[in-house]
This record gives sequence, C-alpha cells and structure tokens, in this order.
Amino acid sequence: MNVTVLYGGPSSEREVSLNSGRAVIEALRELGHAVHAADISPDDLSSLDKPADVIFPVLHGEFGEDGTLQQIMEARGLRFVGSGSAASRLGFDKTAAKRTWVARGLPTPRWREVHRNDRRHDVPAPCVVKAPRSGSSIDVFICPTDEAAANAVDDVLRRHPTALVEQFIKGVELTVGILEDRPLPAIRIATPDGFYGYEDKYRSSTTEYHFDTLLPDGVVDACQRLALDAFASLGCRDLGRVDMIVDAEHRPWLLEINTLPGFTARSLLPKAARQAGIEFNALVDLLVKRAAARSA
Repeated sequence: MNVTVLYGGPSSEREVSLNSGRAVIEALRELGHAVHAADISPDDLSSLDKPADVIFPVLHGEFGEDGTLQQIMEARGLRFVGSGSAASRLGFDKTAAKRTWVARGLPTPRWREVHRNDRRHDVPAPCVVKAPRSGSSIDVFICPTDEAAANAVDDVLRRHPTALVEQFIKGVELTVGILEDRPLPAIRIATPDGFYGYEDKYRSSTTEYHFDTLLPDGVVDACQRLALDAFASLGCRDLGRVDMIVDAEHRPWLLEINTLPGFTARSLLPKAARQAGIEFNALVDLLVKRAAARSA
C-alpha cells in the first residue's frame, strides 16, 4: 500500500511525535509498504495532496490529536488511522472527556475547571492541577497543599486559557491499551517519586512497567472493561490508551485517554500489544490495513 505518515507537527509534544513517526516509518518500510513521510503543520498541508491508500497520523498534542487534522482529512474523504474528529476532540480535552464519562456513569475523580477571571474551586488539597488540553504530562502538578495548588493554577493559566483541578487519589497507576475494540493487558507504572511525568515517560531509566499489576484478577478484568467503556463512550476507534488509578479499596478511577498514543520504543501501547502476542511491525500493519478497509 501507499501510506503517508504524518509526524512532527507544531505542538509542545513535537519531539515525541518525531520519535514515534520514525518508528512507524521504519516498520512500514520493512513490511514492504511505499511510505511518504511528512512533517506536517497547519500552514503546510501539501502532504495530504499526495495520493495514498491510507494516512497514518503519528502526531501528539494540538492540531494533530485534537480533531483539527482529523476534520481536514474527513473533509477530503481520506482514510486514516485512529479516531475521527469528534472523538479526537473529546479525548483531547480532559474536561470534556470527564463530563462524558460522568454522564455515562463511569468513575472519574472529582474535578473543577477554573478560568483566568475566576479561579475559585472546591477541590481541596491534595489535588492535581493540569492543563486540560495538553499531553505527555506537560503542565501537570501534584499539589500537597492548597497554596501549592493555587500556585500551580497560576502557572498553568499563564500558558493555557483554563486549568483543571482534580482530586488526588493515592493508589496503583494502570494504563490499558485498546486495539480494535478490545482491551490489551494492563500495565502497572511505577516511578521513584510516584508521579509519572514527562521525564519519567521519555527519558528516565528508573521508570518501571509491570504486567504484574499486584491486583486480583477480578480487579484487572474490571479495569479492562472500564477502559473499553471509556473508549467506546467517546466514540473512539482503532486504538487508544486509557490511564487510571486503582485506590486502596480496589476501585478504578478514570484519569484520561490518549486517542493517538505514542509509538516509540518506550511507548506503552506497543508494549501491551507485544504482551498480547502482536509485535510492533504487525501492530503497525494491522492498523493501516484496518484504516484502508474503511469507506472514505
């Protein structure tokens, strides 16, 4: 097949996207596909003019993951890997995703969204302050005190129009990948300081990933079902990764979803797929063939 791989992009997660894109490009070429690789931006969409059987966007952050690019591709009648524009918009906006989950009766920690002209909220410390429309744990702060939370909110609002203040839940951090509408093996994430930040995700050698979740099988099964429900409730397709916390009473809480998860050597969806018997190249091949089989 002729496959156009879009990577790089204009967001703060550009470095991660470049690494993911290179891995996907190499896999596709090893599989015998004809690959056109393009570092796309809102100001240069020329790569979409090249005839292709399928587009594989390996982009993270604004423009590439928030539904903007997906809407452009839909308008052109292009087949592409991943969720459509509506689901991408919902998944990228943590507040919108949480509202959808609450409406569907799915558990997520209590939260409030604050704005530059109204920073009041009723979520006491300890809490987590996040940028609602950012990924890779950029602009995420664990706040042990109300003062720390206020400072974090000020910090986030200097760069973003809103901030999300979320109840902190102590527990086991799990991520569950979704592939072709089925959950992959859950991964337990362990970091030295208990916070899975940007450095832990992409640069640290001390972050640990375990398929032994230290949880009863029934709890893990419930987490996988919850991840699939969270994925389906937003209208996602093809692939995704759902992050959650399991508290001391073995109750899972949804944190966020990634509709275009990373594809680097350290990325969690490929790790989980491999645990399920799907090697990296086979994973990439499966996704482009699934997208190519869809109606334009």
